[in-house]
Amino acid sequence: MTAVTGLEQAGAVLAAEAARFASFGWMRGTSGNLSVLLSREPFRLAVTAGGHDKGELTAEDVVLVDGRGAAVGGGRPSAEAELHARVARLTGAKAVVHVHTVASVLMGRRQPGGIVLKDLEMLKGIGHPAEGEEVTLPVIANSQDMRVLGDRLEAARDPRMPAVVVAGHGLYVWGDSPRQARHHTEVVEWLLELELAAG
Repeated sequence: MTAVTGLEQAGAVLAAEAARFASFGWMRGTSGNLSVLLSREPFRLAVTAGGHDKGELTAEDVVLVDGRGAAVGGGRPSAEAELHARVARLTGAKAVVHVHTVASVLMGRRQPGGIVLKDLEMLKGIGHPAEGEEVTLPVIANSQDMRVLGDRLEAARDPRMPAVVVAGHGLYVWGDSPRQARHHTEVVEWLLELELAAG
């Protein structure tokens, strides 16, 4: 997927991605949010608008925010826009996905110290060999304060893992494009579902 360059284009991309995730049951009701980077200087991020059914978004249901997650030019972004901006700045990602999946919440409860993954073919989907390497998906405590949550994410994140589980909340995943962020999300969720099923 080529770079997303304008707010309208970003809105169309994010609406399509949200519809896909909603169809999986990962963005029920108005839950979850997505973002895509438009520029780093000045920092501008397109984020899905707050309070909208993610299965019914249109290209207009997006808000431009700055590096602190504050709206630029009007609109009400997701309440978690500040964390999206923090992840994009911290990781260099160009797209961030936040979904509320059952597997991420349950695995966060089951393994609050982090979810160890190894010897699985699907690890190749997030840049790791299928054998001989162990990686940990971090789990962090939830907070309604995005600055606190961002600090926890920054302290816990593993640069080799493009995702983090927020306990009792859901999954944040990122990538170099909306498509890569989607692929990472689908792979990480598959890994979580496998670990959950394995007991």
